[in-house]
Amino acid sequence: MIYTSLPKRKPKKPNAAQRQLQADWEAIQKKYAPKKPLMRADTSFSYSLPPPPGRSTSHHIPSRSTGEGIGSSKPTMLYTGDKMLGIGTLHKSNAVPVFSDNEAKEMARMRRG
Repeated sequence: MIYTSLPKRKPKKPNAAQRQLQADWEAIQKKYAPKKPLMRADTSFSYSLPPPPGRSTSHHIPSRSTGEGIGSSKPTMLYTGDKMLGIGTLHKSNAVPVFSDNEAKEMARMRRG
């Protein structure tokens, strides 16, 4: 790693034209400066709203917990028909219902290439 240090430069002194511009600028600022000081915000004032009707925080409604959870589970789906022969795997772990022997043979051929 290389560390370098630059020599400190002294600020240049303004020339006559720059001093004249600075004096003109200060004269304009003095001419248009406000005559009386601006009002400051009063920090001693505080304001707070009461809660709206029906939303008081003084009473607490307890939770109604029966210890069973928050909802019932969905019943598991089960095929009860007699047209499906089984379940075949078409691609990777994609389970596909098989309804005929032809479908099963086609799935087997597609897997082997």
